[in-house]
Amino acid sequence: MTDWKSLDFFFDESLVDDPYPYFDGLRDECPVLPIPHYGVTAITGYDELSDIYRDNESFSSCNSVVGPFAPFPVEFEGDDISDAIAQYRHHMPMHEHMVTMDPPDHTRERHLLMRLLTPGKLKRNEDFMWRLADAQLDQFIADGKCEFISAYSQPFALLVVADLLGVPEEDHQRFIEGFGLQHSPGAVGKGERGNPNENPLAWADSYFTEYIEARRREPKSDILTELAVGTYPDGSTPEVSAVVRTATFVFAAGQETTARLLAVALKHLAEHPEIQDELRAHRDRIPDFIEEALRMESPVKADFRLARKTTSVGGVEIKAGTPVMMLNGAANRDPRRFECPHEFRIDRPNAQANVAFGRGVHSCPGGPLARAEGRVSLERILDRMRDIRISEEHHGPPGDRTYKYEPTWILRGLANLHLEFTPV
Repeated sequence: MTDWKSLDFFFDESLVDDPYPYFDGLRDECPVLPIPHYGVTAITGYDELSDIYRDNESFSSCNSVVGPFAPFPVEFEGDDISDAIAQYRHHMPMHEHMVTMDPPDHTRERHLLMRLLTPGKLKRNEDFMWRLADAQLDQFIADGKCEFISAYSQPFALLVVADLLGVPEEDHQRFIEGFGLQHSPGAVGKGERGNPNENPLAWADSYFTEYIEARRREPKSDILTELAVGTYPDGSTPEVSAVVRTATFVFAAGQETTARLLAVALKHLAEHPEIQDELRAHRDRIPDFIEEALRMESPVKADFRLARKTTSVGGVEIKAGTPVMMLNGAANRDPRRFECPHEFRIDRPNAQANVAFGRGVHSCPGGPLARAEGRVSLERILDRMRDIRISEEHHGPPGDRTYKYEPTWILRGLANLHLEFTPV
């Protein structure tokens, strides 16, 4: 029997395509389990993960994106390292972004973002989604086949966020190119990524700096102006750089997670023809389908916290200074919470309880947007395609499918998804 604790989650390639047996092995031993790599404690239990997400006093988000590789220049001592985190958090990668911040700094920066995600703005953005979905499908629908991620999910997710942020439609193409996507389906270009050792979003920072400075000089009746003139809860005006960071982070995070959600949703749709018929006949079931897709394949594979105080979770002591690995995908398949968790069930009564978008103050603010993108996309795809199926040429026959996933320990997403279908 495999000793799951001996596998290195961060670098063992055998865990890339199917990490779920590994997650189960860890959870079977203990939902809160210290593992022998980099001093990490792995959280695979649903209740335990939810408790940590909500406990900002005991756990810091400063290492959210780098996990156990956080470059603190000192050794941690004692049962409360809050002062050391505050003193050295600027050493953390992406320390200037809200994803690594703790309250009250996180609360202040999130306030800027939530001004963009009001019901009215999301409704207007959804109107754009309907037009965009058809425009994107028009590019390949007649072919009867596609590589879905490059042809649809990536450009769709990117342009939806562009619209939400108020990027003028005449500038959409340069963002497509900047993120390494070309407007023709299936093509991926270098765009404006630049040196990989530099900030990969520097080009987007430059664009949004131009936008925000221009709107502050000459306000208009558009979303960019609302973003530019937004204030913190205390009424003070953020620096331009803070507004730009919010915009570019929304771009990066929004397109990555949503593109992965759309891909896994189409994978399950193509694997289950009976669900295609069910959803065509009962469109009100599409949200249920999306929730189950999120539960089965959470876009976030691992999130991280740093224990700032020695505390106990699930009866297990976690010492201050311990990097805590939050395995969302494992929690979403915890049999204590979800019956027969490895089965895809569109009628699962508690699928909405999934933690695909986290919990607590750091729960993904774009969750409602991603769900709307999934719903609109599925509606239009079901309208315009019949007999959606997995390409056996690329992924093998039923019962012997092969799917490749992106080799990252932070996100969970298909590397490609080849589909065939009958155009309507």
